[in-house]
Amino acid sequence: MTALGDSAPAFSGPAQAGPPAGPAFPGPAPVLPEPARVEAPAPPPGPGVVPPFPAPPIEGRGRRVGLGVGLGVGALVLVLGGGVAATVGLTTVATRALNEQADVVVSDYLDALRDRRWSSAYDMLCQDTKDTTTEAEFTSEATAREPITAYDVGDLNPMKLSAPVDVTYADGSTDRLEAYLAQNPRTGGFEVCSIEE
Repeated sequence: MTALGDSAPAFSGPAQAGPPAGPAFPGPAPVLPEPARVEAPAPPPGPGVVPPFPAPPIEGRGRRVGLGVGLGVGALVLVLGGGVAATVGLTTVATRALNEQADVVVSDYLDALRDRRWSSAYDMLCQDTKDTTTEAEFTSEATAREPITAYDVGDLNPMKLSAPVDVTYADGSTDRLEAYLAQNPRTGGFEVCSIEE
């Protein structure tokens, strides 16, 4: 404890030296300057670093987009043009092949009639005609007609499976006939069904 009349508390430790408690300076407290802020250096450039500008440069961008669109359209036109050319080519080749086949079939049939080979001509007929006409009936009808001495087979009409035939008879008269064809289901080739005026 302390001596009489002493109101200071008792401390159990060593006495501390220092300024007495209370205000050290009379008046307001002094204003100290704020410590300087230290900023970290900018990160080094590398992957993942944000570029030091707000948007990427657009110089030449319109030209590149235009070039890309132009090349794309050019490629599309090339592909479509090639497809159209291929389709036209295939159609032309197929049409020529069908015309050639029809010409050969009709010519062989008319040659057999001209040479009076009735049995051969009958064998060249399509099955539907053979089912409705006997060989004797066919021969009788063929001998009754004016003989054909020359002919010219025109282009096949694929919708009607027929071809026009310009004929010249033995007496010198001419006519345009129509050769109607059918497709043999076994061979896929054409056969003559009839030749009509």
